[in-house]
Amino acid sequence: MPSLRVYRASDEFARELASRLARWALLALGGVIMLAGLVLAPLPGHIGLPLLVIGLMIVLRNSFKAKRQFLRIQKAHPKMVFPIRRLMRRDPEIIPVFWQQYLRMERLILPRRARFAVRSRRYLGRRFRPKAV
Repeated sequence: MPSLRVYRASDEFARELASRLARWALLALGGVIMLAGLVLAPLPGHIGLPLLVIGLMIVLRNSFKAKRQFLRIQKAHPKMVFPIRRLMRRDPEIIPVFWQQYLRMERLILPRRARFAVRSRRYLGRRFRPKAV
């Protein structure tokens, strides 16, 4: 009777196959999370943006094509991609990114005399400024 060892796949092949399957599974998971974030983005509660960022992180860590595409988009539109890059850092700056995006949207939507956030920030800055000694 011939040895069964001859018909077994090598351990290296099995590891490579497992890593490819894991990569595809993570890409699918990242895509599903991004779709869920896209669906939830217009709803109140702002849960969509963090889901989009998490899904994008998973996809970018597992796909070289996605990384290349993301870098092309970043070079073409740096102001649009910068907040996403700030949220993808190890210690994300969530409050400053939210504030910056809020100010940007306010500038796009409201006329100059009706901007609430700029006036309130200036008022609070003057009110809580440390007193000069």
